[in-house]
Amino acid sequence: MTGGIASGSRRARALLCGLALAAVASCGIFDPKQPGALDAYSAAEIFERGEYELARGQADDAAFYFGEIERLYPYSEFAKRALIMQAAAYHQDRDYPNARAAAQRFIDFYPADPDAAYAQYLLALSYYDQIDEIGRDQGLTFQALQALRTVIEVYPDSEYARAAIPKFDLAFDHLAAKEMEVGRFYLKRDHFAAAVNRFRVVVEDFQTTAHTAEALHRLVEAYLSLGLTDEAQTAGAILGHNYRSTEWYQESFALLTGQGLEMRAAGDSWLSSIYRQVVRGEWL
Repeated sequence: MTGGIASGSRRARALLCGLALAAVASCGIFDPKQPGALDAYSAAEIFERGEYELARGQADDAAFYFGEIERLYPYSEFAKRALIMQAAAYHQDRDYPNARAAAQRFIDFYPADPDAAYAQYLLALSYYDQIDEIGRDQGLTFQALQALRTVIEVYPDSEYARAAIPKFDLAFDHLAAKEMEVGRFYLKRDHFAAAVNRFRVVVEDFQTTAHTAEALHRLVEAYLSLGLTDEAQTAGAILGHNYRSTEWYQESFALLTGQGLEMRAAGDSWLSSIYRQVVRGEWL
């Protein structure tokens, strides 16, 4: 009981000191970012100040205070806590490069710590939260996928793995959407071979996304334009087997039957291999 009271008293004193430090800084009495300005304060006091800044939405200032703990008290327990908090503060401030750097340092220094899963998740978010419109370069999407996969595979029982799974699926879908966008661009300009290459990537590498049915239909369009009727019919056969209820099936059916063709596997193209795997279950 005595130890608990003493511990509570220490926390209370640290909080009061932290708030006092906040009051002093806010009054302009001293600049905490001047060299040596924080040297007289304890790790607990500076940590409280960082939490205070984070709570009031000053994430950049919070990151500074957490960083000062790492500098002034590098081997303390507070330094470890401050490092993960600094990563979170940088992320809240949308300073993604520094968020990644802080999170990666935590993973490197404390790989077995319970907060390592959170650090890896923050690292993944620092890529994921920069994914926006489809038209941008997809390098960040690939990096987000890799980092999210690490969360899922290395920390499968954590809450962060559960949070990472839907984000992984969305990032994966994002890549497929980019391939579809480029493929449609080529198709509209009658660059049929280039369009086929893009739609093929979706069918082969992103077949679990929502874009596969359209990709198969676009392949029907492109192959018919190239005069490759076997490939067009096979794409239609896969579409008819897996996506019969979609608008893309209806459109492909009209295109093929309008030219006296069927939705059936024909020839020996890469699509025939897909057909054997997906429809017949012949994986070897």
